Amino acid sequence: MIEIVDVHKSFGAVPVLKGISLNIKQGEVVCLIGASGSGKSTLLRCINALESYDTGDIKLMDQRVEQRSRHINRLRTQVGMVFQRFNLFPHRTALENVMEGPVHVKGEPKQQAHREAIELLAKVGLGEKLHAYPHQLSGGQQQRVAIARSLAMKPKAILFDEPTSALDPELVGEVLAVMRTLAREGMTMLVVTHEMGFAREVADRVCFLHGGLIIEEGSAQQVLCSPREARTREFLRHVLTNRMEPTDDSAAANNDGRAHGATA
Repeated sequence: MIEIVDVHKSFGAVPVLKGISLNIKQGEVVCLIGASGSGKSTLLRCINALESYDTGDIKLMDQRVEQRSRHINRLRTQVGMVFQRFNLFPHRTALENVMEGPVHVKGEPKQQAHREAIELLAKVGLGEKLHAYPHQLSGGQQQRVAIARSLAMKPKAILFDEPTSALDPELVGEVLAVMRTLAREGMTMLVVTHEMGFAREVADRVCFLHGGLIIEEGSAQQVLCSPREARTREFLRHVLTNRMEPTDDSAAANNDGRAHGATA
């Protein structure tokens, strides 16, 4: 489904990805963990061609990811992305936000998109919020609309970039519940997260990134409960002991989903 081979990426003179290789099979849930600045969000943005990469290779369903490729818009419709900051259109209702992509990108008839958007909003627990605007929704509700919007494109995989990091603690659970449902239904997911409980429960594999490299990779049980690497153990001790939720690498530079890159 997703093939990443020796990918390097720098912002100016600052290397961020230093040779990342990772394969994700259809139906797998892979969680990326690591401290701020380790390259997690940058990797996701390269997969979705929101950032270019310098060397290496990224393929989605055997199609090479290149920003200037004539296939890139079609590939993007097949791999959804959910950001930290929701990125909903503020002047459109929840229903209109979900309909936007199918109608204007995929050319679906409005009646069909309308029907499917209602079904998706019900699926994420927002069947009574169809006509609410983003400012009338809680952060957790806005993020669930964002997930429904991604699902509306009928993607083969979804990339999640710290989907709960901007939420108040009491709202995190409702978003993770939707993601658990998607995992059970077999959606291919690559998730940047600091929610270790979620990763332990849902992930088929966990990758720990440090300094632009995958330092440790294995089952959720192995990496999170019996890590082999000292750096992994130190990170987990820091997160679990201090209960800190550091913002991810690209969020510090740009928390609205558009790349500026310098601090990623």
